[in-house]
Formats: sequence, C-alpha cells, structure tokens
Amino acid sequence: MKEVLAHIEMKKQGFAKSEFIQFLQDKSIPPRQRLAFAPCFTPFVMGFGELNRYIWRDETTNDPIQAIINQHTYEDDGHWIWFLEDLEKLGLDKSLNFTDTIRFIWSKEIQASRQTFYEIYRCTYKTTPILKLVAIEAIEAIADIFLSTTAQVAEELELASDIEYKYFGMHHFSIDSNHSMDSFETVESISNIKLDKDVEKEALELVNQMFDLFSRFIDVLLDYAKTYEFESSLNNDFDKRRIRKSQEYSMLKAS
Repeated sequence: MKEVLAHIEMKKQGFAKSEFIQFLQDKSIPPRQRLAFAPCFTPFVMGFGELNRYIWRDETTNDPIQAIINQHTYEDDGHWIWFLEDLEKLGLDKSLNFTDTIRFIWSKEIQASRQTFYEIYRCTYKTTPILKLVAIEAIEAIADIFLSTTAQVAEELELASDIEYKYFGMHHFSIDSNHSMDSFETVESISNIKLDKDVEKEALELVNQMFDLFSRFIDVLLDYAKTYEFESSLNNDFDKRRIRKSQEYSMLKAS
C-alpha cells in the first residue's frame, strides 16, 4: 500500500498547483467572488453524503478494512449541513422557484458536479474494501488541498464580517484533518497493507481516475467562479437568465 499512498501524495502535490487553487489564493480577487462557485458545487456535496451512507458503508461484514471505512463514513456523511449554511451566509440563498432550481441543478452548465458524483459511485459501488479505501484516500487528499485553501478565503470573509463559514472555513478543515483514519495507528495499519501486484495496479489506476475526475471538475468550478455575476445575483435574487440559457442549450443538444 505504501506505493499507492506515495502515488496519491505525488498527485496531491500536482493538484495543489492547479489553476483553480491558484485562483482561490489570489487575494486581488474579492473573497466572496472566489467562493462564487459554491452553487455549482451543490450536486457533488449533497451526493457525497449519500456515497458515505449508502455506497461506502457496509455493516454486514467483519472485514477490518471495511471497519475503517465504516467509521470514516460516519464522520464524513453530514458535512452538507454546513454547506447549506454557508450558501445562505454567502448571500446565495435567494428566492428561486422550484422549476428554476431543477433547471439549475440539472443544467449542462454544472453537469461536471453531477458527473463527479456519478463516476465515484460507478468506481466504488460493490467493489472490494481495499479499492474503496484507495478511492477515499485519494478524495481525502484532494479535500485536504481544497479545504486548506478555502479556509484561508473564509478567514478573509470572517475578518470582514464576523460571520463563521463552517463548510469552507477552518471548522470543516480542522475536522477533516482529524478523522480517525488520520490517527497514527490507522495510518500505520493502512500503509502496511500488502497488495498483490494486480491489485496494486488496479489501485494506482483508480487513484489516477479520481484525480483526473476532480481535475475536470475544478475546471468547471473555476469557469463558474470567474463568470458568475455575484453582485448582480445579489441584487436580482438569482441569475435566472443564465439558468434558462443553460437549460435551453441542453435541450438543443438533445434534439
């Protein structure tokens, strides 16, 4: 497993240099605008809780690796509550009718957010505990970079407004950095797992899949954050024109 963990670390360092992370670190851009991708993030965040509850958790086995995964899922499946709170604090919880909400969530514009959830589901549904663990380790490495960076953005907002941002801020990052999976004993136990060559190869390929998947996802988040008219949306409830335009584009593509 040491080879797989080393490969995850190498991919993590590359992820930290991505244009999206650099955008989040750019203090010449207002901090609220840097977090303007948040609505686009919604399908993934909400789906991630379900991955933990219904796909990764399995109470029917005594497998020690699955036991580690089960504990992790209980620690990780409710973070979406903080996300919804942060949407409201960012001023993104504006009046929107139900049909426009559906248009937005299922629009072409944020398809990558849904697709990321679907692909993780596809790669980990009913797979072996060791491969589920590898996927989770890769995703946690990505989350470590993402949350450590958004925590800095949230801190800028908190200093200006005295409002705590739990999902994007230090609260989430601190909890995510102290999972039971990150304890010294568990880290040692995981790193000492012996993998057959064919399993190791499959695990390395899975790591690549996870990082490639999130690389495509953050490209969409970056584009959304750069083009989202934040102040306009605050003044006009929501950019309904953009939602409808995206939905109309999707319908044209399907016809």
